[in-house]
Amino acid sequence: MSTVTIRSTGITPADLLAVARGAATVVLDSASLDAMAASRAIVDGIEAAGRPVYGVSTGFGALANTFVAPERRAELQHALIRSHAAGVGAPMPREVVRAMMLLRVRSLALGRSGVRPLVAEALVDLLNHDVTPWVPEHGSLGASGDLAPLAHCALVLLGEGWVLGPAGERVDAADALRRVGLKPVELAAKEGLALINGTDGMLGMLLLAIHDAAHLFTVADVTAALAIEAMLGSERPFLPELHAIRPHPGQSVSAANIHRLLQDSRVMDSHRDDLAHAVQDAYSMRCAPQVAGAARDTLDFVRTVADRELVSVVDNPVVLPDGRVESTGNFHGAPLGFAADFLAIAAAEVGAIAERRVDRLLDVTRSRDLPAFLSPDAGVNSGLMIAQYTAAGIVAENRRLAAPASVDSLPTSGMQEDHVSMGWAATKKLRTVLDNLTSLLAVELLAAVRGLQLRAPLTPSPAGRAAVEALGAIAGEPGPDVFLAPLMEAARAVVAGPELRAAIEREIGPLG
Repeated sequence: MSTVTIRSTGITPADLLAVARGAATVVLDSASLDAMAASRAIVDGIEAAGRPVYGVSTGFGALANTFVAPERRAELQHALIRSHAAGVGAPMPREVVRAMMLLRVRSLALGRSGVRPLVAEALVDLLNHDVTPWVPEHGSLGASGDLAPLAHCALVLLGEGWVLGPAGERVDAADALRRVGLKPVELAAKEGLALINGTDGMLGMLLLAIHDAAHLFTVADVTAALAIEAMLGSERPFLPELHAIRPHPGQSVSAANIHRLLQDSRVMDSHRDDLAHAVQDAYSMRCAPQVAGAARDTLDFVRTVADRELVSVVDNPVVLPDGRVESTGNFHGAPLGFAADFLAIAAAEVGAIAERRVDRLLDVTRSRDLPAFLSPDAGVNSGLMIAQYTAAGIVAENRRLAAPASVDSLPTSGMQEDHVSMGWAATKKLRTVLDNLTSLLAVELLAAVRGLQLRAPLTPSPAGRAAVEALGAIAGEPGPDVFLAPLMEAARAVVAGPELRAAIEREIGPLG
């Protein structure tokens, strides 16, 4: 079991993955504890002086001008958490909630939120005891950050609300804390607000999506190369000198991947000097690196945005080292919402061009002598005909999901919060687009492998052989129709997992 140390300088994307998807233990270093204690001393001084400061001695949102008496300020913080835990819908996945909690600890540990160290330590205890709050999917507008989702997390610290049970069921938070030996926390001034004001849900989902997209975009090069090989396509459009004259970095990487994946193939050798072979392949084949490469460049931009956010203070108000407490707008999720929408567009197009290659593979008039729908006995059998229907339906859904959420806004809180980012919605739908892309690449993988199997006795490239071996163990040889859904689920697991890429890289070296 690994350990993730949260420092006053923040955490890394790898830290987040280790906690969100793994079982890493979380610890706070001494510098972060000192930074929080120093920040808290400033808030205590404000309390003692009786100065009106937003979030410390006033209400929130449209109630920012309402002064709260000292004896009711702890009550104010508890009431804030209860009232803001107003989400509805199905629970968010465990990995998203754990990512959100870790990022909230990171935010507090930067020492600009004015909370006692024990508040951050209480969140760490939830992570280390695998107590995952039940966070409904609807409720956040992306400003002031992810208020409702974070409030559902904070409510568990108070011994209230719900947590996810072992089978995903809803469990009473007080019972869950009791079972692992944890006690509820009594919040002091400013601490409730500090627990819920920030972009942690959006950023957590974006970081998880970045990791998944990086893997899927490389797999997309693999499935494209396999489909091109099965359709007797040309490797010449992927020559490096043709991409050097249009120097988009991602395009060059994808082209290099596809070119290398197509080497040492008897299938490719069979038609390289055939004068009857098509002079130019269809766009879905020839332009694969232009689309996948643009997606890679989009991912690089999104990664830059996320890296900046990982070192950002997104609370409001913030406690500055010189003793000032200032209101900010850093909780606004526009940077993350824009980035998520951009990546969703790119991922949707990677899936869309993959579906076009699937359609060509199945069409007897365009697949260069492969049987209709990749069935050796088409007519009685339908082969992969309906798998392409499924892919087409998913492409249509991804097009709808690629419509940006970040251009939408609805005013709230008596017009005090009159422009919101919808960043939570943008990052949440991005996860769906990437899950859909996994399915689309699975259909292309299955179709390409069927195509390569039907080219026998010609042997495919090393990448093709690895794919045929991986899928052949699941799908067998081409033959009579079988129940397709389990094969497609198995292909999804191959696309999502690391084994196929690892097998290919053992043969041809690392892919970009």
